[in-house]
Amino acid sequence: MRLILALVTLAGLALAQAPKAGKVEVFPLDQVKPGMKATAWTVFEGSEVEPVPIEIIGLWKNAWGPKQDIILAKMFGKALRTGVAGGMSGSPVYIDGKLVGAVSLRISVFSPDAICGITPIDLMLEINQFDSSKPADAKTPQTVARSGAVQVPEHVLSGALMQPIETPLTFSGFHEATLREFGPVMSQMGLRPVMGGAAGANYETKPAKDWKTSLQPGQPIVGVLVSGDMNISGLGTVTYNDGLKVLGFGHPFFNMGPVDMPMAKGDILTVLSSSFQPNKVGNATEIVGALRQDRHSGIQGLLGEQADTIPVTVKVKSPTAEKDFRFNVFVNQKWTPFLMTMTMFNSISGLNEFSDETTYRLSGKVDLDGLPSLDLSGMATVNDSPLPPAIALATWWGDKFNRLYGNTLVNPKLKAVNATIDLIPERRAATIESAWLDKTEVDPGEEVNLRVFVQPYRGERLSRNVKMVIPKGLSKGEHRVVLVDADTLNRAPNIAGNANRFLELSQAVSLINQEKANTKLYAVITSLKPTVFLDDKSLTSLPGSVMNVLQAWRAPTKPMLTLMESYTEAASIPFDYVVTGNYSLRIVVR
Repeated sequence: MRLILALVTLAGLALAQAPKAGKVEVFPLDQVKPGMKATAWTVFEGSEVEPVPIEIIGLWKNAWGPKQDIILAKMFGKALRTGVAGGMSGSPVYIDGKLVGAVSLRISVFSPDAICGITPIDLMLEINQFDSSKPADAKTPQTVARSGAVQVPEHVLSGALMQPIETPLTFSGFHEATLREFGPVMSQMGLRPVMGGAAGANYETKPAKDWKTSLQPGQPIVGVLVSGDMNISGLGTVTYNDGLKVLGFGHPFFNMGPVDMPMAKGDILTVLSSSFQPNKVGNATEIVGALRQDRHSGIQGLLGEQADTIPVTVKVKSPTAEKDFRFNVFVNQKWTPFLMTMTMFNSISGLNEFSDETTYRLSGKVDLDGLPSLDLSGMATVNDSPLPPAIALATWWGDKFNRLYGNTLVNPKLKAVNATIDLIPERRAATIESAWLDKTEVDPGEEVNLRVFVQPYRGERLSRNVKMVIPKGLSKGEHRVVLVDADTLNRAPNIAGNANRFLELSQAVSLINQEKANTKLYAVITSLKPTVFLDDKSLTSLPGSVMNVLQAWRAPTKPMLTLMESYTEAASIPFDYVVTGNYSLRIVVR
């Protein structure tokens, strides 16, 4: 008899009409009773929604927070095979043709029953009323939020855990090494990294022509972090579509509050059945709008709108090949630097020429709206650091965006990012060994000959000759000519700049552009007078009276770093090596 009833139910569902965009009636939460029959709509393959029979277990009071109830239910049909899978988040649930909520939570991990939690649609509709306020517990690479799991009351299910369905974060065009390095950060945020294919590189960020008919209830909805030759996207399901506004997930994506993220359609390849980690596997397809809100009870997007993204071009050159990568990156203060780091590492990983002794030479340009461009250059190779060169280069690259987005005053607007990486299949590291001057007694303004020697990791030592001018204002007496690497010279200005939480964007750009390149050796002349590093400025050889004025008038929010020695750059000598070390010479100014 039960089998006959089940077959009759499934036959009735097969005849049911899939939900369409437009206004719908809402089933009152206070009328939800145990034993009620409901229907969820979701996609198991392609983009065609299918019905899933549901039986209501009961109303779980205050489970999602104060006055935020959750509907506990059991799923049947195909869901018994797949379980409550990642990507089902947002699947709309109807009782008597009225929308009651969205599948958003699952219970336990190894439970044989497809028991789910349903976020009431009333909680999701509240997202329409939110402003630009930002939640305190946003999930970002810098701040991993506390787990969203909550304890089920003992009288319901003793010891079980109800938690948001993990959002499958699909990566296409990414190497396994990239996921191995960066995947743990995603997992800590409740995001499940999944390798995927791609429906094709999507370089377009404008909404597709069919955006008006896209994202019907039950169909996949995708938040796009990176698109193009590399793709990172979060997959869920559409709960509600009134023709313009779209609601989905039934739980937060990153819980970032107001966002400006490309919103796309999706195509489901299959649903991976697993008692431990069931997931939908799919691709992001055309962009059809922009996500505007990412809240506790779901996400909201607007069809037909375009989100701002950063166009990135990376060219990787090796002795045998050349590859060009184009992609667009989601704009967000916390996420953009992390995504820039990950895509840079991915661009230079997995090449046939990749080896332990590889050196990477990078030159890049970041075009900013209304500000000077960033001109970046550097090299990464094997050294005493535990970081492999590819990770070191990607981290160095990402740090520049961290500093741009780290200011609290205004977010930068990046028009374009371009980088060229030359892959050199050898260790290009050199240490400053020695130097000499043709004169040790000099006059201010005089030109002297400087000869320097550096020792590469392998091979004969290298020498360079350079003309060095003694500064005209240099005081009489003994001084030092110090040959030094870029890291040493960059240390004090960067410490001062990073300590200022209110550094203006123009000052951050100036500070980054002042950085010395690690492929050069620098000759500086020192003197025993203080140097003050303030914002993006280095004030050298300051008299004591000026120091006192600066100390008295500086704002508490403007930290100042003082060194008791000043230096004047007299020469810079390029090498196609990562130069480290220092060497000192003595001169006497007459």
